[in-house]
Amino acid sequence: MERPLSLQEPMDMPNRFFPIKVHYCTSDEYGKTLFNHHWHNHIEFLYFTKGSAMIELNSVPYEVCEGDLVVVNSNDLHYGVSQCDDLVYYAMIVDIKLLHSHSVDAIETKFITPITQNQILFASKISGDAEIITCISSLIQELSQRDLGYELSIKSYLYRILTILLRRYGTNKMTTEDDQLRLKNLERFTPVFQHIEEHYQEDLTVDLLSGIAGLSRFHFSRLFKELTGRTVTDYINTLRINKSEYLLRNSQMNISEIALSTGFKDIYYFSRSFKKYKNLSPSELRKSFNV
Repeated sequence: MERPLSLQEPMDMPNRFFPIKVHYCTSDEYGKTLFNHHWHNHIEFLYFTKGSAMIELNSVPYEVCEGDLVVVNSNDLHYGVSQCDDLVYYAMIVDIKLLHSHSVDAIETKFITPITQNQILFASKISGDAEIITCISSLIQELSQRDLGYELSIKSYLYRILTILLRRYGTNKMTTEDDQLRLKNLERFTPVFQHIEEHYQEDLTVDLLSGIAGLSRFHFSRLFKELTGRTVTDYINTLRINKSEYLLRNSQMNISEIALSTGFKDIYYFSRSFKKYKNLSPSELRKSFNV
């Protein structure tokens, strides 16, 4: 069987000798998927300058709005959905090896290496911190303008950002063994997540998905819950409901057609599930923006 594409996002850098890049991102549709579930080895900063969104990190949802910063630690499984019709944000991806020293020193051993090995993690959502936002904004400007010495300036801002994160937002430390085990499980479940993303309209059983992972039903279900924080059914239903919300807001399909196109064969089950996840029925949602 052909192996599905990996959820590990390839991370090509414009300059491999200076591995940092920034994407300017926008969305003009409520409910639009900003990025599907994926992970990568680099640390990522999502800086929101307009609108609101829901960013999910390792199954934990975060409601974010203008001025918020989301820190995606290495190997975090993340996913995003727009929660407005006018969203603007920057996605900055950094290979922390950019800050590696050529010789072993205190900075390298105490901070840079532990960060790259996920022994130091940072809080996922940061709000109301003017200093770190100023650093992020200035770094983005430096990378955009590329004036003489911009590399020096960018490195100085990165060191300052990491200092602020360490002092104010350092969180639980993950051992090297725990990180390696999580990475191994993410790699094993990559084709499972990809299959769900590509075939959510179809009948997805635990037997089918556990077979893709090469695990028993019991072992598969336990590891799936550890990685996502959800049962298989809850994970699939969440994805289907988010897809259906997008269609309710941005298509002319009726509710029955939307239910069928997102994998719900029973319109009543779809309506109950939608209300459970969104706190209002599909028809109530449609009425709310057709008034």
